[in-house]
This record gives sequence, C-alpha cells and structure tokens, in this order.
Amino acid sequence: MPLARRPLTACAILIAACTQGCAARPPAPAPLPVGVEAVSLLGDTLRALPLAADVRARYERQLAEARLAYEHTPRDADSVIWLGRRLAYLGRFREAIDVYTRGIARHPSDARLYRHRGHRYISVREFDHAVADLVRASDLAFGTADQVEPDGQPNAQNRPIGTLHSNIAYHLGLAYYLQGDFAHAAAVFDREVDAARNDDRRVSALHWLYMSLRRQGRDAEAEEAIVPVKREMQVIENGTYHRLLLMYKGILPPDSLLTSGPNGEMSVTDATAAYGVANWHLYNGRRAEAERIFRRIVAGGQWGAFGYIAAEAELARRR
Repeated sequence: MPLARRPLTACAILIAACTQGCAARPPAPAPLPVGVEAVSLLGDTLRALPLAADVRARYERQLAEARLAYEHTPRDADSVIWLGRRLAYLGRFREAIDVYTRGIARHPSDARLYRHRGHRYISVREFDHAVADLVRASDLAFGTADQVEPDGQPNAQNRPIGTLHSNIAYHLGLAYYLQGDFAHAAAVFDREVDAARNDDRRVSALHWLYMSLRRQGRDAEAEEAIVPVKREMQVIENGTYHRLLLMYKGILPPDSLLTSGPNGEMSVTDATAAYGVANWHLYNGRRAEAERIFRRIVAGGQWGAFGYIAAEAELARRR
C-alpha cells in the first residue's frame, strides 16, 4: 500500500515561484584558494578527488573529447552538458558549475542544465543553491515527456537506468535530506518510488525514503514502505542500496556492509553503505556507534560521495 501522498507538485511549484520571485537566490560563497573545490561542513578544504591512476587517465581522455566537441559547437546544450559532466567526474566541480552557468545563460529553459548544476552544488556543499536549481529544473520539466539520461560511465549491462525526471527528483530529495529537511526529502522520494520503472530506481528511492521517515520518527510508515523489497530484484547499479534495504529488513547483518581498504580508505560504495549502517544505528538510539562510523567515513577520504557528504552533515550538526 503506498504511503499517504503529500502535495509535492503544488509544493514544488510554490517553492519554484518563490525562488524566482519572492526571494533572492542564495548569496555566492566567498572565493576559494587556488586548487580548493570546496570547504567541508566541518571546515576542511577539499581538493583533488582520490582517483586511481588508470581511472584518472580515462577521465582525462573523455574530458579532452568533450572539450573538442564543445569547442566545435559551444552553443549546443549537449556539448555544454558533456563538458560539465566530464569535468565533474575528475572532481573539477567549480569548473563544471561555471560551464553549466554559461550554458544556462544561453539556454535558460533547459531543465537538464539546472539538474546537472544542482547536482554539483551538492558536491561543493552549497545545498541552498542545489535546491533552488533542482526546483527550477522540476518546474521546467513538469508536464514534459521524460527522457532517458545517458550514462557518463556505463554500467555492466550498458543500460541507462535513470531519466531526466528521476534524476531531478533524486538529487532534489538528496539536497533536502542533507539540509536536514527530512519531511520534504520523504515527500520527494515517496513520489519517486511511485514513479520508478526499474528496480535500480526503486531501491535508491526506497533507501532514502526509509531513512527520511525514520529520522522523523515515522517508523511504521518506513517499515511499510520497504515491504516489497526482496532478495531477488533486477538491480544493475544500485546493489549497495539494495543490500542496505535488506539490512533494514533484518535479512543481512550490518557488519556485512562495512568494508574499507587496508588503511581505512573507502570507495564511493563503501561510504554509501557505511552511512546507511551508521544512520541505522543513530535512529535506533546507538548514537556513539553511529558517530564512530560517521568519523570512519570522513577519514576514508571519498569526499565526493553522497554517503561521505551525509556523514559530514551529521557530524557538523553535532558540533
């Protein structure tokens, strides 16, 4: 049985109207030192992403190709998007944001540009800017035909799982969650669960929905939401979210999801899984264990991962 639906569409339209007319856009942050992409929520400077040498080399080749395409057709929105995406894969988030901003000046009604810039505002911890962009993207995309969003790094089956509408919703819900606005996050992810057309989308939305509900004390609704989750699902990319959901249902033990390298370093999926486990401890009253894992995630170095950003936000709220 679906959860009681909140009036998200009307709410999103109202927020979009306010961001366009009722209130000014959030102020720009202070300039950063050369080589710094962001300042963490804990006050640390964030520089190059921890990428393996072969991965970095591949991303650099892809960036060179995207730059050539952009130089050939700089006014083409697709060229703008791919240049921004390739920069972002290398952790050059500020450059990516600048590329999208120039693209928006030329294509102010293209929802895709706001969707991608909003995503990268999350990466640099500017959540207010992210919400403003993603609400704007939602407003522009409302009532339009959805479109498959090509993968920048194809999955094992070379089958894109996301769409423009789903990626707008996912990142908007995430931005609300990172702000600590769990009610709005739950409303967004509730609707995304309903809209999901594959199991990858379904488990990612259910994971964040479950956590958003639990953080509000809406435990019965959270448990009801994940009733359909089972071991046998057609998940291509989001295996970590699927395993976390199985843990929430008591099918997998929490320790089975906690992995890291020999020196404590974490991959993106390690950070994602560890945040889910830490948060599970937190809303079940084990605050010390939750904080221990949050700190382990931050020490793991994968600062571009959403699980890392979420752990950072938790620690910042406890200061």
